[in-house]
Amino acid sequence: MELTTPIQGVKGVGAKTEQLFQKMGVYTIGDILLRFPREYTRFPAPVEISEAVAGKKQAVILRVEAPVIVKRTRSMQISIGSGTHQDTKMEFLWFHMPYIRNTLIKGQTFILYGSVQNKSGLLSMEQPVIYTPLQYEAVADSLQPVYGLTAGLTNNLYKKTLRRILDQKMLLPEYLPSETRNTYSLAEYNYAVSQIHFPKDFDTLAQARRRLVFDEFFLFILYMQLQKEQGQKIENIYHFREEDLIGPLLEKLPYQLTNAQLRVLDEIQKDLRRPQIMQRLIQGDVGSGKTIVAFFTMYLASANGYQSALMAPTEVLAAQHYETFEQYIRLFGIQTHLVLLTGSMTAKQKRRAYERLQLFSDAMVIGTHALFQERAVYDNLALVITDEQHRFGVRQRETFSLKGESPHILVMSATPIPRTLAIILYGDLDISVIDEVPAKRLPIKNCVVAAGWRPNAYAFIRKEIEAGHQAYVICPLVEASEHAEGENVIDYSEKLKQALPDGVTVAFLHGRMRADLKNNVMEAFAANEVQVLVSTTVVEVGVNVPNATVMMIEDAQRFGLAQLHQLRGRVGRGDAQSYCIMINTSDAKSSVKRLDVLNRTNDGFRIASEDLKLRGPGDFFGIRQSGDLQFQLADIYQDANVLQQAGEEVARILAMDRELALPEHAGLRRKAEEYFERQMERLNL
Repeated sequence: MELTTPIQGVKGVGAKTEQLFQKMGVYTIGDILLRFPREYTRFPAPVEISEAVAGKKQAVILRVEAPVIVKRTRSMQISIGSGTHQDTKMEFLWFHMPYIRNTLIKGQTFILYGSVQNKSGLLSMEQPVIYTPLQYEAVADSLQPVYGLTAGLTNNLYKKTLRRILDQKMLLPEYLPSETRNTYSLAEYNYAVSQIHFPKDFDTLAQARRRLVFDEFFLFILYMQLQKEQGQKIENIYHFREEDLIGPLLEKLPYQLTNAQLRVLDEIQKDLRRPQIMQRLIQGDVGSGKTIVAFFTMYLASANGYQSALMAPTEVLAAQHYETFEQYIRLFGIQTHLVLLTGSMTAKQKRRAYERLQLFSDAMVIGTHALFQERAVYDNLALVITDEQHRFGVRQRETFSLKGESPHILVMSATPIPRTLAIILYGDLDISVIDEVPAKRLPIKNCVVAAGWRPNAYAFIRKEIEAGHQAYVICPLVEASEHAEGENVIDYSEKLKQALPDGVTVAFLHGRMRADLKNNVMEAFAANEVQVLVSTTVVEVGVNVPNATVMMIEDAQRFGLAQLHQLRGRVGRGDAQSYCIMINTSDAKSSVKRLDVLNRTNDGFRIASEDLKLRGPGDFFGIRQSGDLQFQLADIYQDANVLQQAGEEVARILAMDRELALPEHAGLRRKAEEYFERQMERLNL
């Protein structure tokens, strides 16, 4: 077998299973090797039934004293087993698994692993995994990988497929120079890939992960630096007049821009008149006023006779930007043309938008990824703005920029990255920071509470809804999972429907939903047709609902501080007082200490810096902390030291071999390009 061998070439993978793998972007043996676990589980020591505790995942010893009973209902078969220890009884239930009765043989002993529940005084487990004592002993002290899967593909089958591949001892080419590996004590590539899937212990997992995190940062930064070199050579062919076009408009605003907004606008205007094209990042905390800066920049292009385009991460946000820009155009009395282009528009609407792109050489265009599709042909594109950079890859930005003749590039991000890290991550861009919040914004009131405070939180949400407002509730999981503990979106939305009055509409949202369904839910929430939105972190970016005043985050200790701050930024966008309720379900003192940072400040940049200080090097299980830039493993906050090392090494290599022509660097450029091709494939771009 070769790395390019189709996944069906592995023993045990038939045509149907191959289709399931392909749904996840796994087509070849190389694909599955470089698709890493989402998290790991460590199995607990088995306990007797009498020692089991409701609400925990446990391994319970079952001595089978009676045959399994199979009950049939209209819609399913339920297999029911039971056991008793010291007068404590427990039931075990499996759905659609009648063969269980042939597995749990009377007189034998098994270990059953799953979540223990207390239903009307009777302990029970639903869908527990069955092990013989010997099988459980084999996994009890190991770290077991858990993968992101698609319906129909089990974690066990995924692991078996990987083991069969790794047993072939195929070698992935080592591309890092030996000097780099020695300087930073990095594991060999094949060892790292093997151990990230099936680690011997925590130390080898940490070692493997550190090597692969270094790789992700190193390749990303290398590519960015090569891009920057190209960008510095691109001539600015657009003529922007020296006169002050924005000043007269500022006088018509009903409020004053902050000094930070004015400073950034000045930097942009100077960029637009430089000999080389602008390539600038605007970092601005949630609510800092980046949108109006984008509007004024696009107006500058329009007033000078050029087209500009703003690409948003979701259709709902694109539509909201369009409405906001329409309001600005009316307020300022500007004569310009505004065009909206999104993927869900009808063929007739798209055709009309394409015609307007050809007709109006000064058009301000707003949309989603549809802006850079083949049929979108621009007449005079001089400026490209991408909103929320961490939802777009560099290659996307590059593809979009090709729609014009090397247009100016402006990137806006609300991710609060400390400047030292931003300089490394956005090496191809100049950086501006909007570090002030408009005076009219009321600070969000925060509280961190234990799980027992939930009824009070529900009562508070009900009160806010009665006042005409709306609420978000964030859960870490999409649905109940055998391998992960925590509240999940699907069950929690049902729980809230029971807890809130009948007139309150509750809807859920998660990343596995079809794009059109997600848009429908977000549009309904934006229109106040839905009062409570239960969601995963997919709402971190995507919709502006000024009427939402409550952000409630379940299992808050499982998220990074910067991500919690991003979520909190979904509220506090209107004139009403807003609130963030963080439910801490951990007893650990470290969780209390971390979450208290959010209690004390609403400053995203300060929070990001605190996150760097408080996160430990071994803290990488559970929820991803920063979803930006599409890294598989790397996290810009917890892995900040590795990020800095990777940045230093890229700088060292390029300083001595700018063209990567030395024999020891021959594979680096190719590897960086392969890495980005893989990223684009993974994101279906």
